[in-house]
Amino acid sequence: MKTSSTQRNKAKITVAASILFWLVVWEIAARLISQQLFLTSPIQVLKTLYGLLGSSEFYHIVGFSFLRIGAGFLCAAVIGSALSVTAYKLRLVKTLLHPLMGAVKAAPVASFVVIALLLVGSKNLSALISFLMVLPVFYTNILAGLESVEPERFEAANVFGMRNSDRFRFIYLPYVSPFARSACEVGIGISWKAGISAEVIGIASGSIGEKIYDSKLYLDTSQLFAYTLVVVVVSLLLERLAVLLIRWIEYRLTN
Repeated sequence: MKTSSTQRNKAKITVAASILFWLVVWEIAARLISQQLFLTSPIQVLKTLYGLLGSSEFYHIVGFSFLRIGAGFLCAAVIGSALSVTAYKLRLVKTLLHPLMGAVKAAPVASFVVIALLLVGSKNLSALISFLMVLPVFYTNILAGLESVEPERFEAANVFGMRNSDRFRFIYLPYVSPFARSACEVGIGISWKAGISAEVIGIASGSIGEKIYDSKLYLDTSQLFAYTLVVVVVSLLLERLAVLLIRWIEYRLTN
């Protein structure tokens, strides 16, 4: 236990040192360029962010984007997982969905945004785009997890007359949960990237994307970096929470 705790502490120190290193590099580069329009310093970005944190409008803007992108991600997680289970049970469904998921993964976000603008408007655009971008991630990952289960385990389950609920807990779950964690880690980042991009293109009023678009119009580099930092931090926090939630569910169901 002490060794494990020491390793975790070392990992945290390493990550913190790495972040500090790149912040120093960023600060030096900003000072060398000495053109805030092209590259603002991390200190100036933090000052801008501090000012934003004191505004109630900032929380409404973050909440607007968070709710819609979060809704798109959750819908993609549920529907993608359900489709993967169906495809695992019915090979015809897997055959039919394969080209569709491939097309969604390969198509540019901008193409979906233009089409989606005509269907749902700019207000809920980020939710739909996040859903479309994350759906193949969950579908392919969960399906891969289901197909990785060793056939010998089912044979043993049949011999001992294992119930379906126990099969899920002790056969499927240990194999699928790593793939589910991977889907969350990748999907959350993709959902925020795609969702914010959709807000920028669609100029969704009251969103983070709109503020990033305004930063371009008014050449406000500090605000651009500040909102980008917010997106990165929120995405990483949600990523970590999702992974911890999956591990907690796995622990509760298998113990």
